[in-house]
Amino acid sequence: MTDQEIAGLGGAFATYLRRYRGCFLQGRTAGHFDDYCRGLLSDLPRKSVEPIALAAGTAVRTLQEFLVTANWDHLRARDTLQRDVAQRLPMLPCDRLGTVGVFDETSALKKGDKTPGVQRQHLGCVGKVDNGIVTVHVGVARGRFQALLDAELYLPKSWDEDRDRCTEAGIPDAMHYQAKWRIALDQLLRLDANGVQFDWLAFDEGYGSKVPLLSLLSLAGQRFVAEVPVNFSVRRADAQPPVRADQALTAEDARGGPRCRIPRQTGPDQWWRAVSVPVRVAGHDYLLVAAINEATAEVKYFVTNATDQPLRVVLLVAFRRATIEHGFRVGKQEAGLMHYEGRHYVGLLRHLILALIVLGFVSIHTDRLRGEKSAADAGAGVPGAEPALREAVGPPPRDSGGPAGRLRHPLPPAPQRAGHTLTQKTAA
Repeated sequence: MTDQEIAGLGGAFATYLRRYRGCFLQGRTAGHFDDYCRGLLSDLPRKSVEPIALAAGTAVRTLQEFLVTANWDHLRARDTLQRDVAQRLPMLPCDRLGTVGVFDETSALKKGDKTPGVQRQHLGCVGKVDNGIVTVHVGVARGRFQALLDAELYLPKSWDEDRDRCTEAGIPDAMHYQAKWRIALDQLLRLDANGVQFDWLAFDEGYGSKVPLLSLLSLAGQRFVAEVPVNFSVRRADAQPPVRADQALTAEDARGGPRCRIPRQTGPDQWWRAVSVPVRVAGHDYLLVAAINEATAEVKYFVTNATDQPLRVVLLVAFRRATIEHGFRVGKQEAGLMHYEGRHYVGLLRHLILALIVLGFVSIHTDRLRGEKSAADAGAGVPGAEPALREAVGPPPRDSGGPAGRLRHPLPPAPQRAGHTLTQKTAA
């Protein structure tokens, strides 16, 4: 979207925010909601409580209380977002893949030891172990529409084992350590209850290596394409011994496979060669796919329970994961997704949910306006809102309110593997 288009959406943003009035008992609290969401969509370089409050002319302490202690239903707000997207999805144009859900996680560097869930752990944002937090998300892609639908903090075991520390950070007694794949599964069940259903799921090897997750999805009849590590254990038949994925199918096997073009919205299309073979994992039938990038010789492995689907379709689903990665970039740069600066779990969770709500608005209107873009705007990011947007939205009511042609590209001589060797989990 261009700056002019964003500035012209002030009225639409105000209307969008009014859908959430039922989450607030008081109009004053709803007003703080409006202020915070406008701040997240603004051009502020840092979108945490203090700069948002100062930009809105609100006391910093007041907006801090809105996030942490004020009486409003942030879980209902999350459900409202999910139900709204559920209603919109069937009306959106789509390709042959239909609606694709994506499990993934993101992270943020944090100083100190007070932010809920903070510890030294692997952070994808810096590609190494460092001090920070990790959050687990589910995203959706349908045609060119994409959005983030859920967010939850990953609580490390060290925190769960220190309940005094949890209490100090406002972490509920009922909240305990869960493996990331279990958090994602809970989110999937919540989305289903709110009417969001997926034709496919896609996720990376951090989740694809978890055999219980694959088994549960298969039993539920949910089609998926999961990236798996090179040492993922498969059997050609139940009576045969297990072998590693890279032994069942080698990079040379993939080199001899058919070519598949993978379209990309924000970069040049990629060409991959791939081959598949039927395998068994924990009593379930899957296809094991080995794919190699013609330009870089990167090799990836996938398993899918959609054994009747063409190989090209499976690859297209697998690479739809790029949509959530794009969503994280937009969320962090344009909606302050990981800008929370505080010591309380409820404040963190509310900040994440509010960022999802703002991103939902951006997703809806980016999709609506995309056809109006010039060719020069193709693949453009979503800029921050100009101050004119804040003026166009106007102040919220302050009453008491109520719940109110084929090319030949030679392959590089040696395959490269970007992923990691992961332990294949058969239990939690």
